[in-house]
Amino acid sequence: MITAGIDVGSLTAKAVVMDNERIIATGLIKAGPSPARSAEEVFNCCIQSAGIPASSVACCCGTGYGRLTIPFADMNMSEISCHGMGAFWNNSAIRTIIDIGGQDCKVIAVNDRGLVTDFIMNDKCAAGTGRSLEILSRTLGVPLENLGDLASRSLWPAPLTNKCSVFMEIEVIELLCRGKKPAAIAHGLADAVARRALSLAGAIAMSGERCITGGVSKNRAVVRCLEKRLRSKFTPLSIDPQLAGAAGAAIFAARSKSEKMDDGVARC
Repeated sequence: MITAGIDVGSLTAKAVVMDNERIIATGLIKAGPSPARSAEEVFNCCIQSAGIPASSVACCCGTGYGRLTIPFADMNMSEISCHGMGAFWNNSAIRTIIDIGGQDCKVIAVNDRGLVTDFIMNDKCAAGTGRSLEILSRTLGVPLENLGDLASRSLWPAPLTNKCSVFMEIEVIELLCRGKKPAAIAHGLADAVARRALSLAGAIAMSGERCITGGVSKNRAVVRCLEKRLRSKFTPLSIDPQLAGAAGAAIFAARSKSEKMDDGVARC
């Protein structure tokens, strides 16, 4: 049975097509102003890559902040549930997921079925998210995709004390004016994101294997800062961590056709 998961976020749109829970195609594009159009574009890209018609998809599940606007989705689940399921499907030892996306940060706990048992989310402020890094990378004059590499050139992070992205930008400008090296500032930004994520993690009982998902997972400096503060390594995923939500959505789509989920387990 062929199913699809579409994850429309604030910065990117992702799609995963599965055949009996085995990935046969993926897609990732920059999100446009219309979530519905972004979803359609990434879905079409995905099925073309798989070489199948849209009619062959038995069920499509939408997730992400734009999930309610996908006109061709048969169902939708929150990104919390989908990132949890996607990570667990990838490695069944995973019980804790740190998801840092474009506009929010989440820490998610799942059970031995990949279903959410607890979570905490920062969605009131852009600090510690991909959007924050995007803004501050422009202030540094560095492309967002190069920010992690730049930070890796510094042994010690420049101290950044503000939790607000606006005031952090002022701090970055002040540090540049004082002659601080951009690499040290980028390292400081990575460490600030890590501190922000772990301030949430303290409210969750972190157990089992841990992994990181979302677009910020591609910033290797942030990942290293998180691992240093956690004093443990993240379990690597065999898929692009940015696709975990779409993969989880495709799995929920498949299971909605084949089994009834346990209503006694917390879902989002």
